[in-house]
Amino acid sequence: MTLYAIHDMELQTDRLILRQWQSSDLPVFAQINSNKLAMEHFPNQLSRSASDDLAARLVNEIATCGWGMGAVELKSTSTFIGFVGLSTPLTQFPFSPCVEIGWRLHPDNWGYGFATEAAEMALEFAFTFLELKEVVAMTATTNHRSEAVMQRLGLKNTKDNFFHPNVSLDSRVSEHLLYKITQAEWRNPSG
Repeated sequence: MTLYAIHDMELQTDRLILRQWQSSDLPVFAQINSNKLAMEHFPNQLSRSASDDLAARLVNEIATCGWGMGAVELKSTSTFIGFVGLSTPLTQFPFSPCVEIGWRLHPDNWGYGFATEAAEMALEFAFTFLELKEVVAMTATTNHRSEAVMQRLGLKNTKDNFFHPNVSLDSRVSEHLLYKITQAEWRNPSG
């Protein structure tokens, strides 16, 4: 895998570009955020305005920090397919402060390894460029697809499940898994 920063957080793999958001991404992002399957493990689907607000926050985070949850584009077609990246959660968790790795892709792009490929690139950026000591990932206990991506990335289940403070306790997606990987574990996955 080739990883390099060009400008405004642009990273590339053989098949993907992780970049700053463009206004042309917003309609597809709204489709993702309103898609029942894509949002199955979230408390609710997002309206167009809520989706645009989320994108604006992600754009601002990248502009401010130089990194964040970047837009993912297929190199072969220049098509926006979702986001993958790193963020410092605004929500206070028992394990805060932390840097989280996350992803959300359009279901049409599931099953091709894109989330794993882009997340591997994000972890490489986290541990080599940002020199972070640890990265966490979290998802609802019902989200087995995301959990499988975490496992493929080498993250370990901490077994410290928690109830997401922004999700109603009576929601089926309130309980979350917490996965982690340290820089040392990333550098030496077998040992």
